[in-house]
Amino acid sequence: MPASLAPRLSIPLVVAAIAGCTLLQDATTRLPGPRLYDKSAAVIGGVRDFERRIGFKDTDNFANLDQETESFPFCGWVSSLYLPYSYQDPATRWSDATTEEECRSQAGSGNDAYFGQTEAVGEEGTPVTPSMLSGTLVRFIYLVIHEDCHDQYNLPYGIEEPACNVITYHAMAAYAAERDRFSPLERVALRRYSVREPERTRQAKAFYEQLEALYARHGRGEITAAALMEERAKIFARAERSLAWEKGSLNNVGIANDMTYSRHYPYLESVHFALGGDVARTVAFFRRVDAAKPTPASVMKRHGIKDDKSVAFVRAYEAAVIETAAKLLAEERR
Repeated sequence: MPASLAPRLSIPLVVAAIAGCTLLQDATTRLPGPRLYDKSAAVIGGVRDFERRIGFKDTDNFANLDQETESFPFCGWVSSLYLPYSYQDPATRWSDATTEEECRSQAGSGNDAYFGQTEAVGEEGTPVTPSMLSGTLVRFIYLVIHEDCHDQYNLPYGIEEPACNVITYHAMAAYAAERDRFSPLERVALRRYSVREPERTRQAKAFYEQLEALYARHGRGEITAAALMEERAKIFARAERSLAWEKGSLNNVGIANDMTYSRHYPYLESVHFALGGDVARTVAFFRRVDAAKPTPASVMKRHGIKDDKSVAFVRAYEAAVIETAAKLLAEERR
C-alpha cells in the first residue's frame, strides 16, 4: 500500500486484518513464512525474478530487516451515523495512536473506532518486519508483490489498490505454476488464495452496498438512527461470518477501507480477463492507463470541484480513470 496519504500507516488495514483471519480457515494456507531474514531474502529474490518477467520495475522495498519495528499501527474513527466512501473520505479521522485503548479514547462516544497493525507499507522503501517473517508464506508473497506493485503506478488510490490486487492475485497463481519454485502443498496454498480472495472481495462489496442502501434510507429520513443501528448490526454480523472477521470487530471504518480495494475490483479484473488473463499484458495496460489518465486539475475543472480532498473529487477522479481504462481497452480490442 502506498504511504503518501495521511493514514498511510493504516492503509492495508482491511487486507491485513481479513487476510490474516481468512487464512485460518484453510490449513494449506497456514504454511509458515520465512521466519529468518536470510530465508526471506531468498523468497524475495525469487519473487523479484518473476516480477521482472511480468514487467515490474525494480523497487527498493524489503531491502533490509527492521528489527525495531514489529509492525505499523493504525487508528481511525468516524461517526457511527456516517458510512465513509473509502479510506480517503475526509470524514474518517486518522491518528498515530499506538494502542487500541488510546485509539478508542481519542475517538470518543458515538463513533466507530478501528485499530490494528499491519506488516508493511509501500512507496517508501518499506523494510521486512518481524511480523512479516512470522506470518504465512502466502501472506509474505502477497505483501511483496502488492507493495512492489504500488511503486509501478501513480493512480488514484481507489483504482491502484484494486488494480494491484488484481495483478497480485493472478501473479501469485501464475508464480505458483512454476514447479521448480514450490512444493505441491505450497502451490495449492497460493492457488487457493488467488481464487478465494477475489470472491471475498466481491462479498465485501456486496455487504458495503447493503449498508450504503441502509444509510441512504436514514439520510432520507425513512428510518430513525436507532433503526439504522439495529439493521446495520445485522449486516455486520452476516459480513463477519462470511468474511471471517472476529465477531463484533467490523464497523464503518473497516468496511469503508475494504471498499477501497473492492469497489472497482470486478471491473478491473474483467479488464485482466479481456487481455487474455495475461499478467504481463495487464501490468502494461495499467501503465498505459496511468500515462493517459486526466490530471486532477482537469477533473476538478470538469466537475466544478474546488477541494481535491473532498469525496466528490475522489469519486470523480476514480470515475475518470475507469473511463480512461474503458477507452483504452476498446482500442486494444480493435
